[in-house]
Amino acid sequence: MVQIKKVTSKKDLKKFIAFPYSHYANDKMYAPDLKIVQKETLNKKKNLFFRHAEADYFIATDESGKVLGRIAAITNENYVKHWNENYGFFGFFESVNDQKVANALFDAATKWLKDKGVKGVYGPMNPSTNDTVGTLIEGFDTPPYIMMVHNKPYYDRLILNYGFSKRMDLLSYRIKLENVPERYLRLSDDIEKRLKKEGIIVRQVNFKKIKEEAPKLQFVYNKAWEKNWGFIPMDDEEFKALAAELKMVTGPEFVYIAEDKGKPVAFIAILPDLNQITIKIRNGNLFPFNFLKLINFKKKVTKGRILTLGLIDGYRLKGIDTVMYARCYSAAVKTGLEEVEGSWILENNTMMNRILENAKADPYKRYRIYTMSF
Repeated sequence: MVQIKKVTSKKDLKKFIAFPYSHYANDKMYAPDLKIVQKETLNKKKNLFFRHAEADYFIATDESGKVLGRIAAITNENYVKHWNENYGFFGFFESVNDQKVANALFDAATKWLKDKGVKGVYGPMNPSTNDTVGTLIEGFDTPPYIMMVHNKPYYDRLILNYGFSKRMDLLSYRIKLENVPERYLRLSDDIEKRLKKEGIIVRQVNFKKIKEEAPKLQFVYNKAWEKNWGFIPMDDEEFKALAAELKMVTGPEFVYIAEDKGKPVAFIAILPDLNQITIKIRNGNLFPFNFLKLINFKKKVTKGRILTLGLIDGYRLKGIDTVMYARCYSAAVKTGLEEVEGSWILENNTMMNRILENAKADPYKRYRIYTMSF
């Protein structure tokens, strides 16, 4: 018999966090999150997300107390305000291959959400579109890049069988740097000269003045994606934290901003694929010795992820993206990267999908977000 327990203690939370490590123990494609990162994400007192959101976590066990799965139920005031849609979310879903277990978890999450008065649910969001999202449905033969998910192939069936339906697919593109068309690189110099004549400058973000740069990046981030389905704007404190994290995990040679006479209009950020290191830390524990694997990790990785490329309205057809890609390409070659992933891209983002296809990028992974109305 499946039993559902709401996480109410540190012991419960420890079980919630621990489950994936045993669940994926034999899956070589799974790149474990560090437990310290999971604790920070789920901490309702420390994670800035919870200043405008609520959540409860649930674990499923058998009669002996063995954990069989987990799920979170989430509400987000910022989403409701931005989209004027009273929907909640489920996230952090993991389950053994048993429909009864999955159903029990979804029953717990949907009941919690109904009690909050929402009209429907989207998911998985872990805990929002500013974090990891979706269920992998294509591309199980390669490990995920940093801040992307990997799950069991049967999850799609468990979710659909409960009564959810597809809401949106997200695509990941693999770009082998050796396959980047030379015409992109040749064009970028001419485009940049033209942009300068118009007063548009593409420059590296100054990491030494990241606090001053953060509001400019935040402006672009919130304006560029405000109309994209599922987007949730970041407030000042959230984006300051994001900018500080960028400084820790990547270098200024991979973060560029475009300004039109001083006004921020675009930015790009590429992250070294830290998963190439953490995939070897199977238990998720950083201490006592695994932290040594992270020392000089930037020199050890051969892949990177295009975390974001945003251009605000009025600047999307000027070639700014081509210049930024070319700058990052040069930096990638110099630092020894061989491959980058562009992710994630909404399936209905026609312009961005076309750009990547024209760059000979391979849409090798697909993720799905589901929905249910109450």
